[in-house]
Amino acid sequence: MSTDPQNAGSSQPETPLVEDAAVKAAMDAYTEATVAGETTAPPPPEVAVPEATSAAEPSPPSLDELTAALEAARTEADEYRSQFLRARAEMENIKRRHATELEKAHKFALDGFVRELLQVRDSLELGRSAAMDESADVAKLREGTELTLKLLGDVMEKFGVGLIDPIDQPFDPSFHQAISTQPRADVPPNTVVAVIQRGYTLNGRLVRPALVLVSQQGS
Repeated sequence: MSTDPQNAGSSQPETPLVEDAAVKAAMDAYTEATVAGETTAPPPPEVAVPEATSAAEPSPPSLDELTAALEAARTEADEYRSQFLRARAEMENIKRRHATELEKAHKFALDGFVRELLQVRDSLELGRSAAMDESADVAKLREGTELTLKLLGDVMEKFGVGLIDPIDQPFDPSFHQAISTQPRADVPPNTVVAVIQRGYTLNGRLVRPALVLVSQQGS
């Protein structure tokens, strides 16, 4: 029995064509739904967003600002330099004044003492004039001499000059200089029994020791 080629071709299955139509229909439906917004699109990927800073970074100063700051610094530096020069000049003036005053102080330190001493010289000159008179009274001359010595002692004491007259006092090598010893039984040993020359101090410091005789144990 012969087979009809047309019948043989029509006997092949039609399923693939149906499946292709179904797939096409599904794709069309998905496309229409996507356009209409009925489908849910996948969420976009997360993108890291940098956190906003609390304050914007300062912009660099401009050339004008730098120039103005430099001029201000120069003005301030010039003012400080002027102040320094004035202070140094003032210090130099003070040093010169102090040096001059110190020189005067050394040169005229005895001015007050000399003024007081002049009256002692005047008294001595008056006594000398009185002693030149042939009819001079010796008693009055002695009295005038005593008054002159007292005046001199007062002037010396006023300026811190002290008298060392250690008669009958224990020998003190800090203020006395023994020139000889003398055997004595009536006084303790090392006692000043005679003052050959009085000593003097200036404000407590020894100027000249007293020359004395010192007792020793009698034989």
